[in-house]
Amino acid sequence: MNRTFLMMTLTAVALALLTTQSNAQSSNCARHDIVVERLAVGYGESRQSIGIGANNTVVEVFAALDTGSWTITVTAPGGPTCMVASGQAFQALADGLPNTDSPA
Repeated sequence: MNRTFLMMTLTAVALALLTTQSNAQSSNCARHDIVVERLAVGYGESRQSIGIGANNTVVEVFAALDTGSWTITVTAPGGPTCMVASGQAFQALADGLPNTDSPA
């Protein structure tokens, strides 16, 4: 998966969540420092990537490289951090850009 696709996916997730944020359960949202500590202590996850989504939301991916667990969080400006997705089998990738040169 390349970075552009990943960032587009994370932005789409953030947009979908912002439209339903008022319906979010409070157990999935807390202050940023509390969420980060819970992910570190409970799951061994640390931040692997970060980006700015729509409406200046901060989208972060946390993962534990040894177990493969991962969590995506979204933080609205001035708002709580909400855990929006989680799973297993995280892989850190650093795919290069495709060659777009014209054939000679």
